[in-house]
Amino acid sequence: MTQALNGKRVAILAAAGFEESELSVPRAALQKEGVEVHIVTPDGKGIRAWAETEWGDTYQADKALADVNESDYHALVLPGGLFNPDELRTNDDALSFVKAFFQAGKPVAAICHAPWILINAGVVEGRRMTSVPSVAQDLLNAGAEWVDEPVVVDSGLVTSRTPKDLDAFNAKLLEELQEGRHAGQHA
Repeated sequence: MTQALNGKRVAILAAAGFEESELSVPRAALQKEGVEVHIVTPDGKGIRAWAETEWGDTYQADKALADVNESDYHALVLPGGLFNPDELRTNDDALSFVKAFFQAGKPVAAICHAPWILINAGVVEGRRMTSVPSVAQDLLNAGAEWVDEPVVVDSGLVTSRTPKDLDAFNAKLLEELQEGRHAGQHA
């Protein structure tokens, strides 16, 4: 798979309080395949992880949200955690950035609570998705079809439930990144 992924760039959009494994594990999987990965934060500063039950490491940002554009990347990853998506779902710049990936038909991968961001971006209606169970009703209310599965792919949108699903999440993320643009994707 590595050959097809050389030269690809992926943004991981996150704020403080992201679930550590949901950023570090996909980043490592992407980098292992030769993908250039940028951690994008609202202000371009480092962000502290939440590691299941306590604060984790601080991750340095590669870019500030104001300095990036969807056209800079081939795909977008949205890690979960409670604090991170709750902050990003009320950030208009983050929502515009996310929506641009859908408008361009580029792969987007969201795990755990990250679908909250997609709900506020207005991109979940009519889609088959999964998430952490506590977000299921929010997705249903926003017009998505929620299923309890380790990973769900719907026209370039990859969703998973929890860190236990990261292997399946990463495999589908890499597959969608290799496939590239999805014409059937809508914003």
